[in-house]
Amino acid sequence: MVFVAGVDEAGRGPLIGPMVVAIACAGEAKLRRLEGLGVRDSKLLTPARRERLRRVLEQLLDYFAVRVVQPEEVDRAVQGLSFGNLNELELSLMAELIQQALERVSVEKVYVDSPDPLPERFGRRLSQRVGTRVEVVAESHADSKYVIVSAASIIAKTERDRIIRELKSTYGDFGSGYPSDPKTREFVKRWIEREGSLPPIVRKSWSTLERL
Repeated sequence: MVFVAGVDEAGRGPLIGPMVVAIACAGEAKLRRLEGLGVRDSKLLTPARRERLRRVLEQLLDYFAVRVVQPEEVDRAVQGLSFGNLNELELSLMAELIQQALERVSVEKVYVDSPDPLPERFGRRLSQRVGTRVEVVAESHADSKYVIVSAASIIAKTERDRIIRELKSTYGDFGSGYPSDPKTREFVKRWIEREGSLPPIVRKSWSTLERL
């Protein structure tokens, strides 16, 4: 049986909360079932629909895994203290997930949603990391082109959504968590005024904080 994998991330841009990278693996027959279930880019689905599909994917996929990247790890990458930049961090995390998957499933091809505006370059570098056992195809907007990447997109997004709900239950409602959200900016501003420090759940390397 031929297995393929898809890799995608959720939460690259927010000021608050983690980034999540996910991999999904399936054989040809299951790929056709995924298409019939309406699996597509998570951004095109409602939160309720994503959660329902997540439960189906957990039962249907031959393998899946997530890597949760906390704000401090994102900061180290952005500030050049660990991987040089966020793309380098994603490259390393994707390679890690692919190598782990290869230990479990005989994946022949992996499709990746490229964070690099030059997908061919990203795909070539990722292929060098994971070796010749698997063909790597990196494309922009791969989550809207390949159902297996859509599946990874749903897993990553639902995982992050669950974490965000937990954070809100602890810290209060901070809105979407994106820098452009006035509610998010107001949450951070009031926290700084009240505590004299930054909330522990923010990415301290984001330029939004300098303005606040």
